[in-house]
Order: sequence, then structure tokens, then C-alpha cells
Amino acid sequence: MRVIRNAVEGAALLLSRKPLENDELPMDMRETIFRAFGQELSPDEVVRRVIRDVREDGDNAVRFYNIKFDNGQTNELRVTDSEIRAAYDEIDGELVEALKFAAERIRNYHEMQLRGSLYNFNQGGLGQMTRAIERVGLYAPGTRAPLPSSLLMCAVPAKVAGVEEVYVTSPVMPDGSIPAVKLVAADIAGVDGVFRAGGAQGVAAFAYGTETMPKVDKICGPGGLFVTLAKKQVFGDVGIDAVYGPTETLVIADESADPEMVAADLLAQAEHDALASPILLTPSHYLADEVAKAIERQLKDMERAKIARASLENRGGCILVNDIDHAITLANAYAPEHLCLLVESPLSYAPKVKNAGGLFLGESSPEAIGDYTAGPSHIMPTGGSARWSSPLTVNDFLKITSVVNIPEAIDRGTRADGEHHRAR
Repeated sequence: MRVIRNAVEGAALLLSRKPLENDELPMDMRETIFRAFGQELSPDEVVRRVIRDVREDGDNAVRFYNIKFDNGQTNELRVTDSEIRAAYDEIDGELVEALKFAAERIRNYHEMQLRGSLYNFNQGGLGQMTRAIERVGLYAPGTRAPLPSSLLMCAVPAKVAGVEEVYVTSPVMPDGSIPAVKLVAADIAGVDGVFRAGGAQGVAAFAYGTETMPKVDKICGPGGLFVTLAKKQVFGDVGIDAVYGPTETLVIADESADPEMVAADLLAQAEHDALASPILLTPSHYLADEVAKAIERQLKDMERAKIARASLENRGGCILVNDIDHAITLANAYAPEHLCLLVESPLSYAPKVKNAGGLFLGESSPEAIGDYTAGPSHIMPTGGSARWSSPLTVNDFLKITSVVNIPEAIDRGTRADGEHHRAR
């Protein structure tokens, strides 16, 4: 792990985020695009063409791009009930119970959240009605790493909010199947249908509908570059929750922190994606050096060590700051997805945090627990968008209608004013 010992240099580097679109595509992805289209195209143009084709050719276009991009044959786009039932036999019973446990904690948290969101009133002829969105499509990323927790974190809040129809679409494996653990998670969450359509074709199918896949009112959930670009391009024809980038964790720690715990928090995100940003801010030279050693020790036993190391080298590292207040000032400017305070008396610093998707206080609340079983959705704002946006909540599945029912005595004056303006 690189350690930047100059606070000014470190702050400048931290706040100069490199746009994801500026990264050159990996060679294998460029070759896939060339095979699909017969020419080199930018990611934006790829997505534009996929969306156009899905709008024009529906299911056939979805199947075509499933083959071209995921190498998966998908004759039937909708997963059958029997396939979902069979998925339970393919995974360990303990894993099923773990998914149920996580779903229950997510459900309990969002039911508490809902009590503060369903606010209707009518006073003096003015009011509002809060209603659930009728039909939502969720994108569930991952095949080799199937990420069932992301599906739960999106589908359960939608169901708690009262969405009538909740559908999921997922990329497929080469045999055209969706990982069994993801199907089980979808069933536990109570979704109304699961479809085989990854990437931009999955987003486009939900945005405009096909013979098999329903047109939805809003599309939610994280995804890779092409999913993100597709959500941007269909927005306006359909609602979206947010635009998500690679995961970020900012750890603020002082000398009281256990270097092994700090390293574990950083690596928990680094292993997700080579483009993840695991960053440590500390005033302690000693802690910086000890965490660097702990990371090297822990990397030796990690299955995804290559990805974690690439993340640390590309977008991660440690910056030495003046003190903890300085670290929090930088954190507020950076607005991370996850902010971990591994300091003495973390509660005393929490009120100073203005911009963060999730705040994790102390060593007993590691960021990893938020990924799975804490309760709040782990789908959080990235790329600095925590300055104006929030994690996925039940509010993302609700909408408000203003109600105007003005008494006649007030209404008469308004009409007179309206007549005056028309006369002018």
C-alpha cells in the first residue's frame, strides 16, 4: 500500500477523482465489442446501439446480446417457478438460512424507515398523498461472484415500500443459467419474476418492454460500466435510482485503532473490484506503516488477492493528515460511499460528518457487516454523489402527489386574480 506522507499532496490526489469513462477498456472487452459490432466503438455508442436494437427487436435482441456479451444461450428469458424451486437443492442449507436471516434484518430496518416516510396530510385544503411506485425493475449484477446480498438490499426495501410488481434481471452464465444462490435470494425477497438479461440489454428491456420482459416505471440497482451508461441513457423514459460507480471506502483511524482491523476494512472493499477505492486517512505514521504490513499479511490468504492488490495500487492508499478533524474535513469534501471511524470516541466525531453514504462507528461495526446483515441497504452513492444523494431506501420506491382542495372562500380570490391576468 502506498503511503503519501505530504498532507497537501495527498489531499490534492484524493479530491482529483479520475472519471471512470476516461479509463481505457480492457483488451478482452474491446475484442468482445469488435466481434459484436464489427468495429471499435466507445462504451457510450455500444450502449446506444444495444438500446436501439432492444427497442426495435425485443426478445431477439436481448438473446443476441446475451450471447455476444455473456456467451450465454438464453432461449427462455423468464426463469420458471420450477427452476427457482430447484435452486434450493443446489445450495447449502446454512446459506439459505443466512440469506433468510439477512433478509429479515433488512426488512425490519426498512419497516422502521417506512414509518417515517408514509406521511400524508390534508390541512386547510392542501395536502399530499404518498404512494408506492407500481412496477419496478431491479438489476442484479454478478455471475462468478453472484452477489445475492445486493439483490436482497434492493428487492426487500421495494417490497416493504409496497411496490405491487418487483422484477429482477441478471446476467447469465455460459450455460444460460443464473446462479442458484441469486434465484434463492430473489425468492426469499418475494420478487414477482426473474429474467435472463445482463448489461445494457437488461436495462433497455425493462425501460421499454419486450415480448417477455415488462416495461417498468423505475429501474434500480448497481452494475458495471455498461449498466451505468444504459441507466443514464434511458433516464427520462423511465425513472432510475442513481448512477453508481466502483465501491469506495474511506477509513479514518488514529493510533488507538487495531492495524489488522483497519487492513480488513480496506481489503473488504478492495477485493470487490480492481477499480475500487480503499483509502486510509490517519495522523499516525506508526499506524500507516503497521496497516501496510497487515495488508501484505492478509493478502497472502485472500482468494481475490490479485483484484485487491490492483485496487490498492490503482485507486487506494494511505494519506497522512494533520489530525482527525483534518481527516473529517477531507472526508466531507470527498463524500465517500463508506466512511469508517476507527478512532477513540467515534460518537463524538459523528456529528461532524456531513457527506457519506454510510457511517460505520468503531471496530464493532466493520464496513463488511453493512454489506450483508446490518440492515440498511448497502447500495450507496459513489463518486462524490453523497454530497447530494442518499443510500437506497424505501423512499426510492415511493412518490408523492400534491393535493389541492381549497375552500370556496379562498378559491374566489384566486379566480378573480386569474381573471385579472387573463384580461391583461
